[in-house]
Amino acid sequence: MPRFTSGELKVMSLLWAHGELKPAELQELFPEPIKNPAIRSYLTVLLEKGHVSRRREGKAYYYKAITRSRSAFRTMLDELAEACCGGSVRTLVMNVIKSEKLTEEDLIALKRLADEEGSKASGS
Repeated sequence: MPRFTSGELKVMSLLWAHGELKPAELQELFPEPIKNPAIRSYLTVLLEKGHVSRRREGKAYYYKAITRSRSAFRTMLDELAEACCGGSVRTLVMNVIKSEKLTEEDLIALKRLADEEGSKASGS
């Protein structure tokens, strides 16, 4: 899956959150001021990369995410792990835990999550 630029990811996030949208609707929802040609440029690239589909209704085009957010997240996580931690997602997570100011509640929640995943993996 080709990686996203920052702007492409913002467009994808809006499509994941809101479903099918026209360029003007994306422009309105965009987190910072952006001109319509820039939105259309992002959509063209995302269409070419195969991340979005487009359908025409009257004179308007509607765009919809094809790539799922979970799939994109996993790809970006793997890329970050590869770039920063020799490909180890475990090392990446450990570094995030060390660098963040986690509360005791956060650590308990992480432990609970790890325990749940461990019991799933062992088939219990």
